[in-house]
Amino acid sequence: MATQIVMDHTGDTRHEFDPENAEAVARAERRFRELTGLGFTAAVRTAPGEVSRIRSFDPTAHETLFYPRLVGG
Repeated sequence: MATQIVMDHTGDTRHEFDPENAEAVARAERRFRELTGLGFTAAVRTAPGEVSRIRSFDPTAHETLFYPRLVGG
């Protein structure tokens, strides 16, 4: 199972999907596009404690993290 983790003001929400299921992958890709369109940053874990920003949906990523745009003040 692959997981999309969405961080926001309420904590985190996890969305799991089977990368072998075309319908589930399509839903995950729509979620990716929706979140990044809203300004969320998407990243995948590359090693323990390390992440790399991604700009397009990767159905092979085991875990994708979405975090909101940070606004300084």
